[in-house]
Amino acid sequence: MPCALAAAGAGGRVLLVEKTDVVGGTLHLSAGHLAAAGTQRQRQHGIEDHPDLHFAEVMRISRGRARRDLVRRAVDLAPETLDWLDDHGFDFADDCPRIVHGHEPYDVARTVYGNDEARSILAVLAPLLELEERRGGVEVRLATEVEELLTDAAGAVVGARLRGPGGAAEVRAAATVLTCGGFGASPQRFAELHRRPLVSAARLSSTGDALVLTAGLDAAVTGEDCYIPTFGGLPAIDDPGRVQWHDRPRLVASERPPWEIYVGRSGERFVAEDEPSIHAKESALAALPDLTFFQVFDEIGIASSPEIVAGWTAGDLRRAAAERPGVFVGDTWQALAARAGIDAAGLVAAVESYNRAVATGDDPTFGRRHLPAALIKPPFYALQNHGITLITFAGLDVDEGLAVRRAGGGVIPGLYAAGEALGAAATCGKAFCGGMMLTPALSFGRWLGERLVRRP
Repeated sequence: MPCALAAAGAGGRVLLVEKTDVVGGTLHLSAGHLAAAGTQRQRQHGIEDHPDLHFAEVMRISRGRARRDLVRRAVDLAPETLDWLDDHGFDFADDCPRIVHGHEPYDVARTVYGNDEARSILAVLAPLLELEERRGGVEVRLATEVEELLTDAAGAVVGARLRGPGGAAEVRAAATVLTCGGFGASPQRFAELHRRPLVSAARLSSTGDALVLTAGLDAAVTGEDCYIPTFGGLPAIDDPGRVQWHDRPRLVASERPPWEIYVGRSGERFVAEDEPSIHAKESALAALPDLTFFQVFDEIGIASSPEIVAGWTAGDLRRAAAERPGVFVGDTWQALAARAGIDAAGLVAAVESYNRAVATGDDPTFGRRHLPAALIKPPFYALQNHGITLITFAGLDVDEGLAVRRAGGGVIPGLYAAGEALGAAATCGKAFCGGMMLTPALSFGRWLGERLVRRP
């Protein structure tokens, strides 16, 4: 949408093809975190910041694995993008800008989001898109799929073959931009590229169309080795391959010091539950063969801990143990293990080891410091979590101008990409850098749309 708006604003004629029946894609379910340094919103709150600081922090959090050229462009464009949203009535949450601890935090408060999460961004973009449709700069075709990219004799992309409610059609264009998201809803492509089991929180339309459409064009793919899971989520009630996104276990130690232990199917602990670095937790989870772990606690934990699942009372959690998938209860550790599919001997050993750590004030295995109470009072509970996927890390390789590269060298003339079609690794490396997926998607789209129209 920002690419189409910028291109139309620069005088271009744009066809926007959307395979579902509504525009917005992942904006319909994302938390909508944006990040930029040196924005008017920061200045209004007395926060001094600069894109150089933002760049350094992204490279720190990504452990140097994000692409420096794309990160540099992204952080330089980001303040203008956020100010543009601000000028068009973006509904900022009152506590923004802030430092967010759900992923590795920045040192400066530069993350913002809307009161209606990412839908607040859609609330800005959709009316502008409708205005451009009425003006004639943009035509939107909903429920329309791109079946094939059209090329000329020299291998340049010159348009696409579409199929929509009116049947098949061919369109020609001076430039084609792929902004069709990732492959977080495609178990097949996820297994091929990331070689891990998929439990998805992605929009069902995120099936890797950019990779499919370019498979026969020798397009280069990068970032396959950079997958890291988001740390934990309960299985959906009706689909074990997806998570119940809004029933989120509270797993960030700075927000809720844990009363539970985390164990894999072997029953063994795999990380300090109060580890302050969420990246360290995500990396430890990535080492588990099936990316599955369990929060294990007792009745004392339910009664004394702050809410273990966001929005659930202690009574809600007790009821869920008898009603829904992924929540288990047992009068003994052995009974709990049998119901949850955990190795009983391993779980008993882990509980006994943890209880000794509580008694002595020392956890020699992982160095956990928050040791509030031994796990001794039945009934005992386990919440099944899986490393989840909202965004995918592999994607099309592009040059510094966002032209899609060929695996054999050079670029595919006429073809460009932005957003999650590039893969998260491009601007995040093998980590989650706050706001560095959605903000570059908006910024690169605007930059590319205007540039393609105004190029010689």
